[in-house]
Amino acid sequence: MKYPRSAGSCLLPLLLAASPLAMAAAGKAPDPSLVERGRYLTTVAGCNDCHTPGYALNDGKVAERYWLVGDQVGYRGAWGTTYPGNLRRYFNNISEEEWLRTARGANYRPPMPSPALRAMTDEDLRAIYHFVRSLGPAMSLVPAYVPPEQQPTGPVVIFPMPPTRASVPTAPPPAAGL
Repeated sequence: MKYPRSAGSCLLPLLLAASPLAMAAAGKAPDPSLVERGRYLTTVAGCNDCHTPGYALNDGKVAERYWLVGDQVGYRGAWGTTYPGNLRRYFNNISEEEWLRTARGANYRPPMPSPALRAMTDEDLRAIYHFVRSLGPAMSLVPAYVPPEQQPTGPVVIFPMPPTRASVPTAPPPAAGL
């Protein structure tokens, strides 16, 4: 018995044959030196200090497979309570160009150092992007932001209230005898 062929059934073998080629092009491995530079930058920029559980408490001695997965420990201050996000999941869900746009306009809540992120070169940001993606996605979840008027339910690092702008000197005091 013969069955009529649809256009879709004729195209399916062609699409299946072409898909490995398309996937290979989309998943082209980045230059290893770019990944290594990103590893260096995430280390010296302190990304792991907050975004890797136990990193600071263990003097940086955490296996790389646990790096940048976010943390359940929050940071509480006048802004509310923020949690270090899962950068591996984030970077594996955005394009390089989206990351560059996001980093250029970064204005995150404390303690994330947004000015330092905005000051990085495109080359540095690309290196960080490729390094974090090289770690692969990690599906750990982190708590959502908690507004200042609400209490977080888990452990937090408490930041003291900052001084008012009026009490912060605009220039250092003159040295004695000058």
